[in-house]
Amino acid sequence: MSTELPCFGFKYQVEGGSGWISSDLSDDRSSEHDTPTTPFDVGVDAIESMVLAHAVAGVDIHTPAYIEGIETAVFALMNNHTN
Repeated sequence: MSTELPCFGFKYQVEGGSGWISSDLSDDRSSEHDTPTTPFDVGVDAIESMVLAHAVAGVDIHTPAYIEGIETAVFALMNNHTN
């Protein structure tokens, strides 16, 4: 069963020492395994990977401060990407 965060459609599941994550930020890819095609998608993959790594490590990614950090990182990416 997946868990959803209250921002950008982040959904994730942690299973043992691994898991998966997705969001509504890169909906132009047909599969989670597709290679990112733009600098924006590369940035989204980096943010998603960091959030998942924190969840797997046991960080409480549902705190208001953590959610604010995700939003800040995504808004910075949106404001600075060139395509």
